[in-house]
Amino acid sequence: MLNKLHLLEITASIKLALKQLNELGKDGVLFVVTEKNELIGSLTDGDIRRALLKGITIEENVGLAMNIDPKVLFEDQMDLVNLKEFRELNFSIVPILNKEKIIVDVINFRLKKSILPIDVVIMAGGKGERLRPLTDHIPKPLLPINQKPIIEYAIDQFNYFGISDIWITSNYLSNQLVEYVAEKQDNGFDRLRVIIETEFLGTMGAVSLIKEFSHNHILVCNADLLTNIDLESYYLDFIKTNADLSVLSIPYKIDIPYAVLELNDGYISDLKEKPTYTYYSNGGFYLFKRECLDFIPMNTEFMATDFIEKLIQNNKKVRAYEHHGYWLDIGSHSDFQRAQEDSKNIKFEWI
Repeated sequence: MLNKLHLLEITASIKLALKQLNELGKDGVLFVVTEKNELIGSLTDGDIRRALLKGITIEENVGLAMNIDPKVLFEDQMDLVNLKEFRELNFSIVPILNKEKIIVDVINFRLKKSILPIDVVIMAGGKGERLRPLTDHIPKPLLPINQKPIIEYAIDQFNYFGISDIWITSNYLSNQLVEYVAEKQDNGFDRLRVIIETEFLGTMGAVSLIKEFSHNHILVCNADLLTNIDLESYYLDFIKTNADLSVLSIPYKIDIPYAVLELNDGYISDLKEKPTYTYYSNGGFYLFKRECLDFIPMNTEFMATDFIEKLIQNNKKVRAYEHHGYWLDIGSHSDFQRAQEDSKNIKFEWI
């Protein structure tokens, strides 16, 4: 959905441009367009200041003050390498053009870090039984963490990384999620919709109900996770390694306070003094190629672990992506209380 706050028609006066720039505040960049949104130039406070010094008045046309060679990105250049280059060169607001030079989107890197070409499926069908009685009348994804539903943290995170195709699978108290999503529809998402499970299909089974994916890569995640994972880095690692499936992994280090004996048939073969072992747990994010959907059975309970095992059995590349930042599975009352405190102190870029 094109945000037109940064667009100004060529027929406008410099005075009108100043008013619009004032409303934009620190995001003060305008793109001068035809009535069909074809880009002609850009305009900032600095451009107007230089025009005024030349004797041009604020009643005159913006064309006399605009920059006729603004930096732009084209749709067919919308790969992450180009996006990162613009971001690292400190371009804060960049227009996206189609082949006819029509503006189809405007990226504000303060509000949106990237544009990831993936569909997201948020698994929100569970009953949240370990959180009863909190979940007796409210589905767990809508429980408030500091007055904000758990699932909204994820939606905001996906929006920040430029993901606009979001599916939410629901079963338990699904009418409440449908009502919640209806309120979010006009919030900049191409798709934000609920898919209803008539029966519980597990953490992967409900994905088989979705027939209209827009992209070649799909991210499935649990609805009860709070994390600051950099989704762009996750996606780039997935592409770089040509994985079929990448599972978010959370490293856990265990310190053994004693010397550990390595045994071979009852005999000591080695000794390690107070070693540290690292184990990796499943982080509840699954990024995979669209073709892997063929391994998910229709209308059958199918868990994420079943999916992983199925792909391994079929010699697919299943990768673990290590996340060393914040991660919390809100599965119990103690986790729920911890989330209340953590959400006040953990740095989430998109909040």
